Amino acid sequence: MLSVAQIIRSKNSGPFELTLDILFDDRATYDRVVRSNVLNRETIKELYQLKDEDIVVLMFFEPALAWKCTFVRPWPQGSVGERDTFGTQQHAPLLNIIVPS
Repeated sequence: MLSVAQIIRSKNSGPFELTLDILFDDRATYDRVVRSNVLNRETIKELYQLKDEDIVVLMFFEPALAWKCTFVRPWPQGSVGERDTFGTQQHAPLLNIIVPS
C-alpha cells in the first residue's frame, strides 16, 4: 500500500473510535485497489485484532478516491492502558498491505 497510496493515516474519531484513511492520487490506482479487494473486513479484523461488530464503517469513497474504516478503539481515549490518545500512530499495519498488479 505504501507504494500506491498518496496518504495513509489514522486519526481520532471521538473517545471510543479510530478512523483509518487511505487516499489515492489518481483514478487508475484507486480502481486497482478496489478491484484487488485487499481492503476488506477480514484484512482489517486480522491486522487490528477486531471482531465484526467492532468495525463501524468500512467503505470506498469514490468522489475523494479514498478508503475509510472506523472501528471501536481497544481502550477509550485517555484511559489507563490507552497508547495513542490522538490515534495518529495506528495506520502502520496498513503500510505493508500488498496490492496485486
